[in-house]
Amino acid sequence: MATKKSTAKTAAKAASGGAAKKATTKAAKGTGTKTSKTTKAAGKKASSTGSATKATKGATTTAKKTTATKATTKKSATKKSTTKTATKKSTTTKTSAASLVVREDESPWTAAELAEVRAELEADVTRLREEIQLAESDLVDLMSDPLDGAGDDQADAGAKSYERDQEITLTNNARAVLLQNLHALERIDDGSYGVCESCGNPIGKLRLQAYPRASLCVSCKSQQERR
Repeated sequence: MATKKSTAKTAAKAASGGAAKKATTKAAKGTGTKTSKTTKAAGKKASSTGSATKATKGATTTAKKTTATKATTKKSATKKSTTKTATKKSTTTKTSAASLVVREDESPWTAAELAEVRAELEADVTRLREEIQLAESDLVDLMSDPLDGAGDDQADAGAKSYERDQEITLTNNARAVLLQNLHALERIDDGSYGVCESCGNPIGKLRLQAYPRASLCVSCKSQQERR
């Protein structure tokens, strides 16, 4: 009887120990699962934080690059604007009268003398443009009138032909003189006025005052006419 009770106690202890062991194992598994979940969550959070940090750094870098690009563009635009302004100023600058070339036996140009020559050239330019415009208008009318019109005899046809040729010649001459005057004004502005375009010697102030659009000295002009 005592032996049976001892056996029963032993079996009960073993069962109790097994149950306790199972409970401990489950508790351990539960704790491990929770720990694993916590670790994964912490890892995700750290990854998210790292991504946010990278994004912030990227945005900061992009902003810095954009700011630097804008600053460079602004400096470049300012430099171009300054260059254009300097070019414009240098283009509009006119040569002083005293710096123009004269003969050794002549006094330098004065501002009043040069202003007088310039005024004469500009007046001729205005007059020649008006003459050319009028001549071209007359020439259009002449060209529209046939040479062998009804009732015209040989003399009338010849007169019309001569008038046309005369108008064409006058118009071409006026254009040539206009170009010479404009060229003289350009030479005054760039400082080459008074220098012979053939030999490079001074044309002479007196010659230019009498003939402002002259581009050759007396010797070179004479040689040109003899050819």
